[in-house]
Amino acid sequence: MQDKYIDETKQGEAFAIAEKPSNSKKLFLESYGCQMNFSDSEIVASILNEQGYNTTLNQDEADLILLNTCSIREKAEQTVRMRLSQFKNLKKAKPGLTVGVLGCMAERLKTKFLEEEQLVDLVVGPDAYRDLPNLLKETEGGRDAINVILSKEETYADINPVRLGGNGVTAFVTITRGCDNMCTFCVVPFTRGRERSRDPHSIISECQELWNSGYKEITLLGQNVDSYLWYGGGAKKDFKNATEMQKLTAVNFAQLLNMVAVAVPEMRIRFSTSNPHDMTMDVFTVMAKHKNICKYVHLPVQSGSNRILERMNRQHTREEYLELIRKAKEIVPEIAFSQDMIIGFCGETEADHEQTLSLMKEVEYDYGYMFAYSERPGTPAHKKMEDDVPAEVKQRRLSEVIALQGQLSRKRMESYVGREHEVLIEGVSKKNENQWKGRNSQNAVCVFDKKPGQKPGDIVTVLVYGNTQGTLLGACE
Repeated sequence: MQDKYIDETKQGEAFAIAEKPSNSKKLFLESYGCQMNFSDSEIVASILNEQGYNTTLNQDEADLILLNTCSIREKAEQTVRMRLSQFKNLKKAKPGLTVGVLGCMAERLKTKFLEEEQLVDLVVGPDAYRDLPNLLKETEGGRDAINVILSKEETYADINPVRLGGNGVTAFVTITRGCDNMCTFCVVPFTRGRERSRDPHSIISECQELWNSGYKEITLLGQNVDSYLWYGGGAKKDFKNATEMQKLTAVNFAQLLNMVAVAVPEMRIRFSTSNPHDMTMDVFTVMAKHKNICKYVHLPVQSGSNRILERMNRQHTREEYLELIRKAKEIVPEIAFSQDMIIGFCGETEADHEQTLSLMKEVEYDYGYMFAYSERPGTPAHKKMEDDVPAEVKQRRLSEVIALQGQLSRKRMESYVGREHEVLIEGVSKKNENQWKGRNSQNAVCVFDKKPGQKPGDIVTVLVYGNTQGTLLGACE
């Protein structure tokens, strides 16, 4: 689907917030990859704002340049390396400039960045952002600084993130960090560590603060939100050692979702990302119960073939996934789904590929994120499996998957035509300044002509009269 398909060659995004008058230094902060990284950048900006740094969109005036990086695909790492080379040239003209790498690449390539390639002064992993002030003091003394220690406890629950470059309408609220699922293709467990959940009271407090600040929609965010489990702190894998009282009073994701919906009843609520293995029917029951929980789930499947799912260690079968979808549609008839799909994983045959296409037709996804498999060093697949599907075969299969998703997306968009939808105005349409852009409960983008008195943050009733492959066309009465 062209409108939703991720461009892996895209540059990172730099954001800035209002300046604090007492701050004298400039921070240029660029983020790559998943929503978690953008959320983490808000935590970093908050920490450094207290250390005298204002954010800037101009790299040439920066005293400190930080790239919050992604290791999920090879192309993302290549893009960051090219960017670091540009900054290396900038450092020659500005010797006092400090350049650092944050996030997943920092943890994975720490030695290369600091010692072998000498591209950066500072390397900070996703669990070490609190240490940034100390690490920066190290660099001021002319020393390289590094902290990539992974934590079983860190959730940054007590840090109030600044909201970088947002629309003032929608915001992310991180509820979990890390992942325990160990999919064989994925670097996340190695770069972000063990899964741990954040205190639900701090989550609710942040949601209420966002509502009081004028935000109208939140997305509860984690590598795997359905696996959320709070029992007083610590890694999820240690829950078996919890006391009986901790087990009796533990909060799972369905319970958290219900708590948030009740705490901010006028706030729209979304969540991402979900894992079929951990998703329970309770979540859909809570979704059906509350009007303010959007009727949309991003539910990555990665492949339609049981053989490939087993090789990926996905811990669910094709049949279990389809049964989950079927039950969800029974509980929430208006629900919409999107997918992640990895094409050309180790050992994938034409028969496996056909299974993926048939699963997509059965589910009828609204849209998807589709990629050709790229080997990630250090993962089980890299260590134990041969990346044996030729590049040209991967690309041909990927093209077929994208083309099918385009057909399914258009069909799903057409199903919304002729009906009224509650749309949250997020801002002005990029293509027409006389139109608003927003999304309905199912996460479909809708554009419509402005009416007097309307503003971003308003929820308006829109009659959809037409569609493209990825956009609804509507009008307010």
